[in-house]
Amino acid sequence: MHTDTERCVRAVRSKDSRFDGWFFTAVLTTRIYCRPSCPVVPPKVENMTFYPSAAACQLAGFRACKRCRPDTSPGSPEWNARADVVARAMRLISDGVVDREGVPGLAARLGYSTRQIERQLLAELGAGPLALARAQRAQTARLLIETTPLAMADVAFAAGFSSVRTFNDTVREVFALSPSELRSRGKKAPQTPGAISLRLPFRAPLNPTNLFGHLAATAVPGVEEWRDGAYRRTLSLPYGHGIATLTPQPDHIGCLLSLTDLRDLTIAISRCRRLLDLDADPVAVDDQLRTDPLLAPLVDKAPGRRVPRTTDTAEFAVRAVLGQQVSTAAARTHAASLVTAHGTPVDDPAGGLTHLFPDPAGLAALDPESLALPRSRRATLTTLVSSLADGSLKLGVDSDWERARAQLMALPGFGPWTVEVIAMRALGDPDAFLPTDLGIRRAARELGLPSTPAAFTARAAAWRPWRAYAVQYLWATDDHPINNLPV
Repeated sequence: MHTDTERCVRAVRSKDSRFDGWFFTAVLTTRIYCRPSCPVVPPKVENMTFYPSAAACQLAGFRACKRCRPDTSPGSPEWNARADVVARAMRLISDGVVDREGVPGLAARLGYSTRQIERQLLAELGAGPLALARAQRAQTARLLIETTPLAMADVAFAAGFSSVRTFNDTVREVFALSPSELRSRGKKAPQTPGAISLRLPFRAPLNPTNLFGHLAATAVPGVEEWRDGAYRRTLSLPYGHGIATLTPQPDHIGCLLSLTDLRDLTIAISRCRRLLDLDADPVAVDDQLRTDPLLAPLVDKAPGRRVPRTTDTAEFAVRAVLGQQVSTAAARTHAASLVTAHGTPVDDPAGGLTHLFPDPAGLAALDPESLALPRSRRATLTTLVSSLADGSLKLGVDSDWERARAQLMALPGFGPWTVEVIAMRALGDPDAFLPTDLGIRRAARELGLPSTPAAFTARAAAWRPWRAYAVQYLWATDDHPINNLPV
């Protein structure tokens, strides 16, 4: 979008927050870059230039605006709506892969050479992987500086910097303030000992009922819970583990993170945002779905529905198998048994969380006879776990959606419903569709949509590429706990 100057200028002049994260405005006279909704008086058109990423602005020598804080805007929805190499690279960078494995590690995961990755990112985002990762480190550093009492040296290494000197230089260059000046300007909000409190922004509107209702209704005891108006869950992270507490608010999501290692902060934030689909563009989604006269009343009644996703793709795949042809309560019971037998215990002084969900390696040795499942389902589960553990099946933020679908369909016991629900909630494909789901078929009948899967799929072609969001609106026609916030 940054190449469409006229459209960008209109967005800046109207201070349209819907475009925050889509592009950034750099002011040639002040050498400052802003988000489109910056509250200051817009500069003259001839003094504005536009960039596709904060990293590109920083690379061109612009510093972040102190008023609108463009580094804290929601991420571009483009990376969650695409499955090409650039989108997959951006999801991996957001997941901290460059900080942990370097650019060669990023390229290896994507199956490209380092040079190809750098060339493609530079062409589309105006910055290579190192610059994009540096911008993310700067944002994490700012968050730690302003919200924790940590010593600056601890902040530097927790944010992913290799030295305190690099940390100081980057903060000064990006924010035009020293780390100590940033801390003195930060808001002194009440802090929970041993936890980091922050706000997760999103593009309005956001309807929390199906989002948090689904997560709470399907919560696995010990791993997830709804407590005091917040969804809480344990997180398995590269350097340790954590507990996330997510509270819906009118203009943001309150996020409280308790981490055993602060180096996991960036990836924990990324996974929470992904879980709640906070980088979505609800206006674009809802406008497309409203073109269908049968869907339009559902969208108008409660706009801004998001797709509840997951913090761990392998975990969700296991849970999808456990949920085949059984009720929500039965699926939770089966998952809770696996957690109790194979999960890693954790301490949670603030609530009732007890375990991390077991990873594929921890489940690889489970005894099929110990599972209270039909024999065919046991075979499906053990085959899935084995494939995930040995790496022959890769499910992650970097997955190619169609290739992952083909791999899943090749496993015994996997049909279209299981594959599509994994594509929708674990892989994040916004166009995943469940025409055979009982709730969806019931909603289709009530609305007068075609009843057979083939005819229904043909009719739903008009909803592309947002069929996963259409699924949320159709599910919401049913009086089911997943559609309501718990009392």
